[in-house]
Amino acid sequence: MLNKSNFGHIRYLALMPANTPESAPPVLHRSLLNRLRYKHLHMLVALGSSLNLHRASLSLAMSQPAATRMLREIEDMFGCQLFERLPRGMRPTALGAQLVRFAEASLNSLDRCAEDLAARRQGGYGYLSIGTIMGAAPDLVMTAVARMKTQSPQLRLRIMGDTSDQILRLLDQRRIDMAIARRSPAAHSSSYSFEELGNERLLVVVRSGHPLTRRRKLGWQELVGDWPWILQPTTSPARIALDQLLQRLELPVPADIIECSSVYSMQQLVQLTDAVMLLSESALKDYLRMGLVRALPVCIDVPMAPFGILTRTDDAPTQEQQRFIALLRAQAQGLAQAG
Repeated sequence: MLNKSNFGHIRYLALMPANTPESAPPVLHRSLLNRLRYKHLHMLVALGSSLNLHRASLSLAMSQPAATRMLREIEDMFGCQLFERLPRGMRPTALGAQLVRFAEASLNSLDRCAEDLAARRQGGYGYLSIGTIMGAAPDLVMTAVARMKTQSPQLRLRIMGDTSDQILRLLDQRRIDMAIARRSPAAHSSSYSFEELGNERLLVVVRSGHPLTRRRKLGWQELVGDWPWILQPTTSPARIALDQLLQRLELPVPADIIECSSVYSMQQLVQLTDAVMLLSESALKDYLRMGLVRALPVCIDVPMAPFGILTRTDDAPTQEQQRFIALLRAQAQGLAQAG
């Protein structure tokens, strides 16, 4: 939703072209705000995702000449080029990328506002969208969700599970209200507030019946050199911890790796292969209890960064967010005392 802070962001963007004087007249700002429409925001989002004017025009059900004119109109509003024209497609300039992020956040805010109003008209009690890493989901987030629904049966809840990087992107796009994830070094720390909730222990596991399950002692050199691995992407906290451990032991990274960002796909793959897999204990809890995987007798003593509650600093928390955060705190404290 285009709120007062969003329009202030547009004013900032309007002042960024190099040839624009610092004391630009207020009439320029008013003219920009009067001309900018939601169709322009849709165009920016379509171009930002497709990086191709033809594909963007198809997604917006308009002709390519009309899309070209609209892009030219948007660039005229801001007085600068927003997308570089390349032989094949286009890419956003630095200012264009910033404006695309603003357009994504504005459209998602409008969608969220409409969903919240629809829920309240139907007798509900609002809407809450949560993004969570899979490691925090089983014991912490799902318990808090169940208690929240007990307290407010009519509250609409949406839960999205992914990696920390992807969840922070959803938070930046305003597709979720809050995140339970790790802080990203690449993210602007001033954009989010962070409250630590806990951490996870990493386990190395194989399928039940794997030849390694009969071994009481295992060395990292054998695991790295003789067996295939199933690992998360290189930017994931678990992968970073493994790389740091191998570097300390002066061992190479495994040569045979299946890289997968989906925890569920990893858990299926490990049962179908002889691969060794690295995941957090909380993500493996049910599979260990059912005997589908077995933990190997090796230790990863490199700690991961803690996870916690991430919210946008420019948004005041709603009542629903405040209540859910209180439930998360209570559950995290209970788990810490039990552990």
